[in-house]
Amino acid sequence: MDSKNPIDVRIIVEGASDVESISKAMRNIALGAEYHITISSIIPTTSSEIAKRAVRGADIVLIATDVDAPGRELAEKFQKVLKDEVGHIERMKLPFGHDVEYIDPYLIQNEIKNAIIRSGLTAIANIKLLRELELKVKESREEIRNLSQINRELETLNKEISFKHDEIAEANNKLNDKADNLNAKYNNLKNEFAALKSEYNDIQSKDLFEVFSINELWKDAFNEEMDNYEQIYFISNEFKPENILVGQNRIAALTEKDAVDWLKIIRTVLIFYDSKIEDLKEDFDKGKI
Repeated sequence: MDSKNPIDVRIIVEGASDVESISKAMRNIALGAEYHITISSIIPTTSSEIAKRAVRGADIVLIATDVDAPGRELAEKFQKVLKDEVGHIERMKLPFGHDVEYIDPYLIQNEIKNAIIRSGLTAIANIKLLRELELKVKESREEIRNLSQINRELETLNKEISFKHDEIAEANNKLNDKADNLNAKYNNLKNEFAALKSEYNDIQSKDLFEVFSINELWKDAFNEEMDNYEQIYFISNEFKPENILVGQNRIAALTEKDAVDWLKIIRTVLIFYDSKIEDLKEDFDKGKI
């Protein structure tokens, strides 16, 4: 017991006369031996600020005021302003209208002891609460450790997710670039297709040559076989008819009728070929044939 610091008790009183009463009563009381307590100071004041400075750091503060209404109000005021400054606050009641010269010191001694005992009992009552709080603190610390472990795991997972996110973002950028390139190629192909389609439509809108077999047309038109293609080539080369091409046993014209009409002209030419080929050529140029 002696190895520990004694419990520091300080007493607040209303005035100097109360200091004398408390001091006189304490002459025959052995608080140190009985309770391991020392009353370090008696503070005469009604000022909250002075009281706060004077009691800061004390284990127990006894507020000694009269039992009348002003004394009760002053005690309640001190209890409110000092509750966060000291370990425990206890009120100590002085007799109403007491006289320093005639007050019985024994009454004050008992009041001091009773106030200290009440403080101790209150502290004992708070031991259970303290232990419960300690248990909660222990549980909270364990929970904090668990949460710290979970937090570390989450941080690791977050780093992995961030790394994966960066990989996915990079892959996504590459895919976007590839998509842009494909879109550009698609647009180029689309333009090329549109150009080809336009060109095809232009071609479709134009008159195209059809190619026929000279022998088949000759046979269908004149019911005889064509046996001298060179004559047809010669006459065609000489007169160079518009939109008529002849070669390789074929005749090309805009229509089959045009091809047959030209073969008819050739057949006529061939009938008179030996004697009047030059005259027929001149007539053809003049549009008579």
